[in-house]
Amino acid sequence: MPTSPENIAATAAPILLAWYDAHARSLPWRAPPGTPPPDPYRVWLSEVMLQQTTVAAVKPYFSKFTARWPDMAALAAAPEEDVMAAWAGLGYYSRARNLVKCARAVAEMGAFPQTEAELIKLPGLGAYTAAAIAAIAFGQRAVVVDANVERVVSRLFAIDAPLPGSRKQIRRETDSITPDQRAGDFAQAMMDLGSGICTARDPKCLLCPLRSACTAHAAGDPARFPVKAAKTAKPVRQGTAYWIEHCGQVWLETRRGTGMLGGMRCLPGDGWHAGGNGCGPPPLDCEWHAVGLVRHSFTHFALEMTVQKCAVNTPDIGRDGEWWPIVDIARAGLPTLFAKAAQLVAAEV
Repeated sequence: MPTSPENIAATAAPILLAWYDAHARSLPWRAPPGTPPPDPYRVWLSEVMLQQTTVAAVKPYFSKFTARWPDMAALAAAPEEDVMAAWAGLGYYSRARNLVKCARAVAEMGAFPQTEAELIKLPGLGAYTAAAIAAIAFGQRAVVVDANVERVVSRLFAIDAPLPGSRKQIRRETDSITPDQRAGDFAQAMMDLGSGICTARDPKCLLCPLRSACTAHAAGDPARFPVKAAKTAKPVRQGTAYWIEHCGQVWLETRRGTGMLGGMRCLPGDGWHAGGNGCGPPPLDCEWHAVGLVRHSFTHFALEMTVQKCAVNTPDIGRDGEWWPIVDIARAGLPTLFAKAAQLVAAEV
């Protein structure tokens, strides 16, 4: 029988839920299928961490966070700089700042709100995160669409319009197949399907429980979907980071609380930013020598950052910041960009 939107809507949820009952991934923030929902704190924390980040990368961070801050009250009471340091390496650091703001807001409320409409008002929660928490933690029917769901639904319905313009249609089609009951399990089943079977490259259609309902599979070219607009090349910015050393310590500064890498410890720089190259003078008048070049890719631009190094004879350098033991630099919570710079300096020795 040829696939149609009506056939897909009628069959997708029961087939996929049966598959999920047998094949659900075991993840530290999940409750097994058919059991009571997990702690909303763990759902929220994992969903924030998983934004733009892989499951494999998130697992160790989630374990460390929940060991150090086991519930919302503990996280709400944590100093922001400690949370930022623990987050270092996960990227998209505004998520960590909003994590603290959200924890404090929920602690003040006494509990998580349970509806999408209320959840989305919390700091750092967008439409996807609010829907995921409502469905997974509170069992509410919510339309949950992440990158995996986008891919699965684009193929199920063979949506020809390219992303991001097709997202409204993808949401409509996801709504059409989302069940009234077990919406949380359904959302996680879609994520598991997209992660392990309906993958971006070489989808494993022979293993897919929705193969018979999939329009793209019937057409013989599921990997064509989702259709994506042509990528534009990222601009490349040039910048400099300065490694200032004194008696086995390195000088670190804290970036201002908003903007790129806001609130994070870092090396002094020359003012590079997403919109332009660095052009500021060195932070000190001393004898600098070039250590090497660090390359790093951000969402909207790439950076080529020269690392310059000097040693000073006095700890008073007339700047706001702190001296940090070089042997303990891994505990400074440096963003990945500056951790690369530290590794470059260490390799020079």
